[in-house]
Amino acid sequence: MNNLEKNERINNLLELYGNLLTDKQKEVMDMYYKYDLSISEISENCNISRAATFDMIKRVEKTLEDYESKLNLLDKREKITKIIEKLDEKTKEDILDIL
Repeated sequence: MNNLEKNERINNLLELYGNLLTDKQKEVMDMYYKYDLSISEISENCNISRAATFDMIKRVEKTLEDYESKLNLLDKREKITKIIEKLDEKTKEDILDIL
């Protein structure tokens, strides 16, 4: 998995499981993955060391992957998306309205 794919996956996991993180964890992950700030910039903004920032990012990545391995929401969403893409436009709209 290259960096772009990893970033997309983590952003998708954050979208699904972000509310299960602490406010600080979510803030750091958003800065790193959504706003592309460096570890140094994040550590300055949050008044924590670079090592603590790096450790938090790695720990939260693992936590998100653990959530996904147990709940499989991202996998299910991708499967549903593939099925929806095969449907006609009217049916797609109806399903998306429900979701």
